[in-house]
Amino acid sequence: MKKRAITLFINGDEYNITVDADETLTQVIRNQLNLTDLKHCCGRGECGACTVQVEDDRYPTGKKIINSCLSLAAMMDGKRIYTVGGLEKGGTLHPVQEAFVEQGAVQCGFCSGGMIMKTVDILENNAKAGEAEIREGLEGNICRCTGYTKIVEAAKQAGKVMAAGK
Repeated sequence: MKKRAITLFINGDEYNITVDADETLTQVIRNQLNLTDLKHCCGRGECGACTVQVEDDRYPTGKKIINSCLSLAAMMDGKRIYTVGGLEKGGTLHPVQEAFVEQGAVQCGFCSGGMIMKTVDILENNAKAGEAEIREGLEGNICRCTGYTKIVEAAKQAGKVMAAGK
């Protein structure tokens, strides 16, 4: 298999690594970099557990949301990537993380990283998103524990905090 040297910037840290041409971003982040806050589940882009944000100036927030299991790591060379572990700053949880904990939206925790990243993306685009917009925005991310009600409530709570600028 052909190897390629790449540089990834994940949660503000620089990683200079060598990857196989067919390795996914999920595989590299988890197996090479040992950043296990990113979950691997279906490997087919159907569950959203591996959701990350990638800086991309073509989007209003400057970031786009992707399923890392569908993205080749070699194609991410030079990109700034954010996982759920990069949301916490100086020991303080991001408002979405805080709301997920307070609302009991984490349950088993397997989908939580992807759900939180997707929620951050929704609220960065519209902190005042209503229930319908939140539910639509979360499509593609699967949770088998919560029935989504607690996740939606957490998103609404975090949206209020983010809209207030806290």
